[in-house]
Amino acid sequence: MKPGPSGSPAPPELLAPVEFSGATQVGGPLLAIRGVEGVGWDEIALVRLPSGEVRHGLVLEVDGDVAIIEVLEGTSGIDPDLVAVAFEGRPFDIPVGDGWLGRIWNGMGEPLDGGPPMLAPRRRAVSGSPLNPSRRDVPSDPVFTGVSVIDALATLVRGQKLPIFSSAGLPHLDLAAQIAAQASVAGENFKVVVVGMGLTHADAATMREVLETRAASGDLVLVLDTADDPVVQRVLTPRVALTIAEYLAFERDQHVLVVMADVTSYCEAVREVSAARGEVPGRRAYPGYLYSDLASLYERCGRIRGRSGSVTLMPVLTMPGGDVTHPVPDLTGYITEGQIVLSADVHADGIYPPVDVLSTLSRLMRKGVGEGRTRADHMAVANQIIASLARARVARELADLIGAEALTETDRLHLDFEDAFYRDLVHQSADESRSMEDTFARAWGVISTLPERELTMMPAESIAAHYHGSLREGNEPPRSAPDNNDRG
Repeated sequence: MKPGPSGSPAPPELLAPVEFSGATQVGGPLLAIRGVEGVGWDEIALVRLPSGEVRHGLVLEVDGDVAIIEVLEGTSGIDPDLVAVAFEGRPFDIPVGDGWLGRIWNGMGEPLDGGPPMLAPRRRAVSGSPLNPSRRDVPSDPVFTGVSVIDALATLVRGQKLPIFSSAGLPHLDLAAQIAAQASVAGENFKVVVVGMGLTHADAATMREVLETRAASGDLVLVLDTADDPVVQRVLTPRVALTIAEYLAFERDQHVLVVMADVTSYCEAVREVSAARGEVPGRRAYPGYLYSDLASLYERCGRIRGRSGSVTLMPVLTMPGGDVTHPVPDLTGYITEGQIVLSADVHADGIYPPVDVLSTLSRLMRKGVGEGRTRADHMAVANQIIASLARARVARELADLIGAEALTETDRLHLDFEDAFYRDLVHQSADESRSMEDTFARAWGVISTLPERELTMMPAESIAAHYHGSLREGNEPPRSAPDNNDRG
């Protein structure tokens, strides 16, 4: 067999459709039909109602001559005695081509923008083909988001999985739309696929408006699933989008960023379908296979050795009650390479984006920054800022215990540094895209609020080239009391 783009075998020839009449049971989104032969898991099923309406389904399970079908449009109004089910002999697939770009689609790949349906001679199963581990390449080179706090301190790398952890009421959708609207890579073909799952109509309309310009340029695909769409369609939505991304990356040699929001809504849909199937629930009623289900999505991103394209994934998920031990963020953290955490406390201070920097991490950042990629001093700048913020947090906790007046001069300088960091570097408007030059200028401006002796993470040549503070060695302000906590 001819190998597929990810190094796995191509699927076998399609089988001829077969049709069976009469179902035995309808429950939730599931339809059970008896007396089937030659039907396999994950096949497309067409459920024909007496009125002539046709609904789409997927075969979830086959036990003997009984097939369990997940009806994507729901089972309301279906009389099990009067339906006919045709099995297509192939998994659920979509046509692949450049016609997806610049368009808006629903979770089944049907147009929402009034345009024609996607037509192409080639089709690909949305379940995807796992990347062959022996052919995976190491993620490298940055994706510039235009958001200073991410580009400077948690750089996104091509081929990486970097989620955004948020809570209800925080502007995670605004941040996701902003990143999708302004992300770029240096001198390369770049496309963005945005997946909205379980969105309200207001959020979907806002996302369409924010992304309108990029979509009009033909660089973006928008796949939307709203809260009132059938729950089983939500399970399909990210797979449709990732199939489009894989085509653009591995057959068209594009660098593709996939932004998915909200993964928690997707997981709740998986839980609902699992309950309808009568499966034994696991932690917090989620199915025991939630980890492998999430991995089947997240692990579809990456780079393939010998191919120039890449798929980079930025899933957005909300943590119910801000609980990072909830199954969705907990399992996501095991699969992905870091996280960007949004904070309610930072948001309450009027800072956008409200990133909790000390809880934020990009584990592959070192692969994508440095000389020739961003700047030679990038890692040193990031390390110095994080170390100084950690010192500022200790000083703030100490001030809560003994009062700010009892702090040393160095502690008060770190508190001033923290204020300058959020005011001058982190805070930016939701429609502002900053260049890396602007971001580094702001970062050095913040670092320069500290005395030179506190820059313990910075090499001397970087300090000589970029430091412009007034508090150099021998020029610190007078102190009213000895500073017993100095590290200098």
